[in-house]
Amino acid sequence: MERIDQCIARGLGIDEGRITDGLQYQSITEWDSLGHVSLMAALESDLGIEIDDDLMLGLRTVADIRRFARGSRPTPPQPPPAGRPTVHRGLEGVYFDRTTITRSDATEGVLEHRGYDIHDLAESASYEEVAHLLVKGELPDRSGLEAFREELVSHREPPPRVLDLARSLAHAHPMEALRTCVSALGAFGPVREGGRDETFDEALRTGIALVAQVPTLVAAHHAARTGRERGVPAPDTSHAASFLTALQGREPTPAEVRIMNQAFVLHADFGPNPAALAARVSISCRAGMTAAITSAIAAFAGSRHGGAAERALRLVDEVGTPQNAERYVRDLQKRKEPVMGFGHRVFRTEDPRARHFRAIVQELSQEKGDTHGLEVLDAVVAAMRPYRRHGVAPNVDLYSGLAYRLMGLPDDLAAALFVIGRTAGWVAQCLEQHSHNVLIVPLLEYVGPAPRTYRRPEPGRWNRRLPPRR
Repeated sequence: MERIDQCIARGLGIDEGRITDGLQYQSITEWDSLGHVSLMAALESDLGIEIDDDLMLGLRTVADIRRFARGSRPTPPQPPPAGRPTVHRGLEGVYFDRTTITRSDATEGVLEHRGYDIHDLAESASYEEVAHLLVKGELPDRSGLEAFREELVSHREPPPRVLDLARSLAHAHPMEALRTCVSALGAFGPVREGGRDETFDEALRTGIALVAQVPTLVAAHHAARTGRERGVPAPDTSHAASFLTALQGREPTPAEVRIMNQAFVLHADFGPNPAALAARVSISCRAGMTAAITSAIAAFAGSRHGGAAERALRLVDEVGTPQNAERYVRDLQKRKEPVMGFGHRVFRTEDPRARHFRAIVQELSQEKGDTHGLEVLDAVVAAMRPYRRHGVAPNVDLYSGLAYRLMGLPDDLAAALFVIGRTAGWVAQCLEQHSHNVLIVPLLEYVGPAPRTYRRPEPGRWNRRLPPRR
């Protein structure tokens, strides 16, 4: 087994001395999703075979890989020893509830909101329609849509003191400022006497207000850090047009409004990702809608979540030219670093939203006569093609950041723009949790030291003995 152990060590980038039968997927930092793909690629090269999805899912322990190298198929997952729980690291494969909001199909690359395909919504729907669909359960008719738009317009302006806070945070990253300001909104919401819990109707009203106010906060912070007053849109403008007017201080073009509307629709929801789970956990504790959305923004800001959109944009600058793409990918693989904009914890094929953002980038590139960024990203996609079979395909982050850059927006706004669209989805997730709530309480298996006896240290300068109890 020396050869196969060397292959495992090389694939994971670890010392061969760490290879034991008990080592398994996600049991160590190096054996994460990316490490697993690298390991499968190393096995394919060493054994001269092709590993399909079923086999890849079966080769999740060193013991299984060693047996496979000897000619045996992977064994089905075995139950843990008596008295030991089954641990699903990262909650992988765990269904914690049922939903009527969003369906995603990992193998077919399907994304639907309450039965409507994301491709249909992205091509035809306004963001207000999609937000109504998510938050209230159905697409609105004409009168319902007008009423919902009027409700959003009535809530666009946050309290003046929160706008002052946004201006005072001009030095901060947009996501840091947004999280802080959304949290502050909770201090200006309705006072619930006696500390009573937020009702469903109160949560719904607060959620709709947040959908309306988050774009205003992003625009106010951006105006402050660029040294100007934010633009004030006319009350009869759409969600996308209102935001762009406030952000840029000028009336946007119809093309800009159409593209931003489509971006918001594409970002609107994705089911129980980490940020949505954070929001649901907060709601399950009856923390309230504003606290829950603050939790979601805090989680989403991380580099392994929404922050990936900003990092994916660096590909264009770091790769430099299409000719460098293969070397860039190869160098990252050697360092066991992810290629940002690729891979997804749900989809094992191309993210269905990616094609729409690529189309947006193509349109903007041709309009501006600058196709360099698109050519670089397409070259990286080609260089990553060998990993597509193992589920590492373009995701929503790959082209979205470049789309915003081509619209003249700063790179560090990418995640905040995502949040503007996603707020409606988070609100819908929270309302669903609220409607049939159960406190979300996962467990951890304790594997620390056995029981030990505390021994009081000798008296010293900082730990003088306490006086005896009387």
